[in-house]
Amino acid sequence: MKSIYKFYIVTFLLLSDFIMFAQPGDDDGGGGLEGDDTPAAPIDGKLIWLAMISILFAFYYLNKRTQKAD
Repeated sequence: MKSIYKFYIVTFLLLSDFIMFAQPGDDDGGGGLEGDDTPAAPIDGKLIWLAMISILFAFYYLNKRTQKAD
């Protein structure tokens, strides 16, 4: 039962990241910017962190697995 709560918390934290860093919509529906071109949104700002954390997790998992086998 505790693992399902951990899963929900991790899922919430991972999915809330998309909402917190999303571009805001138009308030008045008329654009609100000086020009028609909207600024480009960075899509790869956190990919480096994700890659580093995944590599660290892989090392941790493999280390734990090899220690369990011994």
